[in-house]
Parts: sequence; structure tokens; C-alpha cells
Amino acid sequence: MSSQPERAPKATPEKPSLVHPVIPGPELLDTAAATLRMLAEPTRLHLLWQLSEGPKTVTELTAAATVPRTVVSQHLAKLRLSGLVDTRKDGRHVIYSLHDGHLVRLIRETINHSDHRITGEPTHD
Repeated sequence: MSSQPERAPKATPEKPSLVHPVIPGPELLDTAAATLRMLAEPTRLHLLWQLSEGPKTVTELTAAATVPRTVVSQHLAKLRLSGLVDTRKDGRHVIYSLHDGHLVRLIRETINHSDHRITGEPTHD
């Protein structure tokens, strides 16, 4: 019998972890707060929601948004600089995607949580 605390299996490139134990120190909390600040703007949150469904071009994101293309581009630049979205070129198009699965789940949970608050849908685990 070991006296060591039980730990989650270490993530590897072949098997990344979805949930892993962390101890929230100042740097981690500052980084988490910066992420939440980026989500705290409705247009950015809407763009991130669209990207949670899969990669999209600026044209596709603008079609789904209720703001002009220049506004979409400005928000995408902030999201890219913050490390929340990635880009890749496909011919003349730039394809945007969410950086990782944690962010996909965070966006979806945020929207679903808000839906429960607005509709009165019962809460759940």
C-alpha cells in the first residue's frame, strides 16, 4: 500500500487528458481570468460558439454574426492574440478554429448554463 496520493494518468500526445488535477496558484488564476474576460464580450462569445461547432472562415462567421465584417475581424484578431483561436490558410481563405477541447467544452457549458438560467430548465450535474 502506497502512501502517495492517487493521481490521474499523465497526458501524452497519444492520450491527452480531459480533466486533470491542478492547484490554482496566482499565474493559473490570472490566465483563467484572462480567458474569461475574452468570453465576457457577447460578439466574441458568439464567434467562439460558432467555432465550437467546427472551423470556419471569416465569411462564414460574418454570415452568422449580427455585426459587420470589420467588427468580426477585430474580435478574431483579439481572440487569436489571446491564444483562444488558431488559424490556418486554405488557398486565399483563413480558417479559424478553437485552440483546444477545453475551450470547446467551456463555451458550450457557458451557453447551456445561460440557457438554463433563462428558460428555467432544471439544473443538473
